[in-house]
Amino acid sequence: MAPDTDDQSNQPGGRGSSAVAAGIALSRVAGLVRESLLRSVLGLGPAADAFAAALRIPNLLQNLLGEGSLSASFIPVYSRLLGEGRDDEAGRVAGAVAGLLTAMAGILVVASILLARPLAVLLAPGFEGHRLDLTVDLLRITTGGLGLLVLSAWCLGVLNSHRRFFLPYVAPVLWNAAQVAVLAAAAFGDWSPRRAATALAWGLVAGGFLQFGVQAIAVWRLAPDIRPSFGRGNAAVADVRRRFGPAVLGRGVLQLSGYLDLVLASLLVTGAVAGLLSAQILYALPVALFATSVAAAELPEMSRLTSTAGLADRALAARRRTAFFVAFCTVAYLVLGESIVGALFGWGAFDADDTRMVALVLAAYSLGLPAVASSRIFQNTLYAVGDTSGPARIAALRVGLAAVVGVTLMFPLDRLAVHGGELLSLDGVGWLGPLGSGIRSGSPDPHLGAVGLALGSACAAWLELALLSRRCRRSIPGTSGPTAVMSRLAPATGAAVIVALLARWATDGLPAIAVAPIGLALAGGTYVLVAAATGVAEASLVTDLVRRRLRR
Repeated sequence: MAPDTDDQSNQPGGRGSSAVAAGIALSRVAGLVRESLLRSVLGLGPAADAFAAALRIPNLLQNLLGEGSLSASFIPVYSRLLGEGRDDEAGRVAGAVAGLLTAMAGILVVASILLARPLAVLLAPGFEGHRLDLTVDLLRITTGGLGLLVLSAWCLGVLNSHRRFFLPYVAPVLWNAAQVAVLAAAAFGDWSPRRAATALAWGLVAGGFLQFGVQAIAVWRLAPDIRPSFGRGNAAVADVRRRFGPAVLGRGVLQLSGYLDLVLASLLVTGAVAGLLSAQILYALPVALFATSVAAAELPEMSRLTSTAGLADRALAARRRTAFFVAFCTVAYLVLGESIVGALFGWGAFDADDTRMVALVLAAYSLGLPAVASSRIFQNTLYAVGDTSGPARIAALRVGLAAVVGVTLMFPLDRLAVHGGELLSLDGVGWLGPLGSGIRSGSPDPHLGAVGLALGSACAAWLELALLSRRCRRSIPGTSGPTAVMSRLAPATGAAVIVALLARWATDGLPAIAVAPIGLALAGGTYVLVAAATGVAEASLVTDLVRRRLRR
């Protein structure tokens, strides 16, 4: 095993999270470019729904066996062995995990390809005719590409444990770049929606090869002695398997929530599935940048700690850093969401009514954004002490609440349509149950049923945070609750809301591409200054960066 020579090891928490955030930022920017082109080419039409479903369905494979499960099971064990100087044993564990993942991913990929039609019917029951047929065709293509992302997640686990953070999080740029190239060709070549969606699915597969390949080379250079195996009789591998089962269960429960959203959205007016996905991409951006980055960098370090007091202090610092950035993102999406969506997606086939619908879904999701971000840190804190079953049970409760609230709200809200920038209520259709198939497939206007699903997700996120916080406080003495982190940001958050509202009023009539940066700059500057004035130490991360830039 090669020795660690990464200069991030001197300050693994701060530099590591910065490296993760930088990689994620680049990959997410590439993802936004991809999504913007996708909306321009496919809009919120039937082909867009089919591609969104074909992308979401195989995600089960990636999320069940990929980064989340490995973060809970493989990384803590592998990092601990490296920290104890047992490099040879660590290599055997890594090889065994690689072998087991390859076998499981291969079996599931083949099964998903063979069972593509029943899977599509089961998980998108509202699809029929050409939309269903296209979903099946796309699913058979995308499943293979996403299977490669499972192996990419194994590479990420190895690299993160060696404190190589940037590469595994910037590698998805290649995945997005392959799809951007296809979409650019479709836009300039005036391809039909079906042709564009099919080519995009193949672009996804090519991107999967690129993303895995660049990481596999880095792993081979770092640890050339790793050999795939099944790790029979190895106690450390048995420990990984023991943690992996509950982790997969927990990820499976969370995936069930995503699939329930897909199932339910397929029962809504055409465009709901694609609109939901567009909002989720923006919603997931701050979670990835400011929660996943911190959690990913901290997990190997938390796993090496033996003191509960040290673990509690480290977790508190991580939650404060995460909450500082996510709180402003929540304000931005709630107050400036429509201009942000319009600036990113509002061109080509994506019109002003589509913009308003996606912005409303994004606002509903954002109500739970602070809870989701803090929950990521609490989850990893529990993973560091070997607790994977507790977060799994809590995730099940979250899914149940999200489903109940979502089903209660989605059908009444689907009676509301956006037409000419105004909300219109459908007459003579009642307020309960799905709309008739003619209305669902033939309405030219976007409807708001997806907002109900997003509100269900937001409500459930706060329940999950409360339960994870309580479990952490019981398992790790000295752990503080979420209010200790969030309450100190109240003055800065309130000031940012006021300035964002004033900026939106003052820029009324300007194009979204101007309103968004002006509003974000003014509200963001206010947020940082008020936070610094009220003693929020994390504000110095921004002010120090600005000072260094001005001195150059």
